[in-house]
Amino acid sequence: MTNIATTINLAYVVAAALFILGLKLLSHPSTARKGNMISALGMLVAVVVTLLDRDIISYHYIVLGVVIGGAYGAWKARSVQMTQMPEMVSLFNGFGGAASLLLGWSTVSAMTPFAINASGNFVFITVLFTLLVGGVTFSGSVIAWGKLSGKLSSKAVIFTGLRELSILHLVGMAVVGYLFVTDPANPLWLYIAIALGLSFGLWATISIGGADMPVVIALLNSYSGIAASAAGLAVGNTILIVTGLLVGASGLILTNIMCKAMNRSLMNVLLSGFSKPVEAGEAITGEIKVLSAQDSFYVLEAAQAVLVVPGYGMAVAQAQHAVRELQTLLEENGCTVDYAIHPVAGRMPGHMNVLLAEADVPYDQLHEMDDVNPRMENYDVVIVIGANDVVNPAAKEMKGSPIYGMPVIEAYRAKTVFVLKRSANAGFAGVDNPLFFKDNTRMVLGDAKETINSIIREFGDD
Repeated sequence: MTNIATTINLAYVVAAALFILGLKLLSHPSTARKGNMISALGMLVAVVVTLLDRDIISYHYIVLGVVIGGAYGAWKARSVQMTQMPEMVSLFNGFGGAASLLLGWSTVSAMTPFAINASGNFVFITVLFTLLVGGVTFSGSVIAWGKLSGKLSSKAVIFTGLRELSILHLVGMAVVGYLFVTDPANPLWLYIAIALGLSFGLWATISIGGADMPVVIALLNSYSGIAASAAGLAVGNTILIVTGLLVGASGLILTNIMCKAMNRSLMNVLLSGFSKPVEAGEAITGEIKVLSAQDSFYVLEAAQAVLVVPGYGMAVAQAQHAVRELQTLLEENGCTVDYAIHPVAGRMPGHMNVLLAEADVPYDQLHEMDDVNPRMENYDVVIVIGANDVVNPAAKEMKGSPIYGMPVIEAYRAKTVFVLKRSANAGFAGVDNPLFFKDNTRMVLGDAKETINSIIREFGDD
């Protein structure tokens, strides 16, 4: 038995090392694929060893679950569009929270009266934490999925009594938590705790607007890790504790990065639904100057330095490969091409990096916002592809704007700006963009992929 226990613990150490190595490799696009595979291998080791370490009555349902889940996951991974990736990641977070919730639920439900009396308060405190955080993660992720997929309005849903309802939830969690820990044999407290966790996640997420969804996704990812770690404490599984801590810590770090990129505190994001509505700023007036794809070609042909600012519109149009082809043609014409990636561009952290990596855009040509803003005047043309909120000068010019104070890519300071959009409507945050009316801005309306392909054909005919 000692040798078996030593082997199991050693396997857990190996799995944890693989997780850490995988996270390290995920920090760079060139090694991200390898990091993902190594992390998956670590998870396989952890699952297999955990099953061998437990008294399993029957493997039939486990094997059935692995086959069905694995087949569905493989199909979904191959069929999902890049535009659907943010909501898919949100669902992954939700499934992680649901798994922790179910594990905590089953842990208490499977206890005999003797086991309940023999267990200390620590076990039930960790189970309670698992139920609450798992429930918040699951329901919050479902709401985030709805907002990101367009099935729910991206606007913050605020109603009278929201603040009071949330406070009541928090008080209820504390009261029910105490009753559950002191009387765990009563299943009523267990079910009320689950209901409170699920409902609180719903109210907490539905009151946050679409512009903050990248932060919410990162935070829910952290919650799923915290719930998993708490579940590991409840069932005494070391690798689950370690895995949960890694996910929770990395999610919090990413959340902090997202908040800094938006110049907002985490509490400001979480409590946005309780804040007073921002008064409308000055009206945006001016004339939008529309340019055809053919005319934009002549400007690009003479350009010596071009900056591409991608956004969610590029993902919708699936224009990343066309952008890469245009980059090649511009470079062959003696032009330097850079890319500016805002930390919250797209609808999840790293969305644009993944898209451009898919199109084989060299990583050293991707620059952060702080790198390009100081030399923005040096760019002859900035091509904004579906990125609205992250280039919106209202963040600096209009104190009444909801995004005032948010750091943005200062495209308006370039010599010429091409905005590739289907229309001049506001972006995901619902904020009008004064950039469209600037003297140096030209709107190239239409599908971004078709527009860029038209420019590419002009290069071929030249």
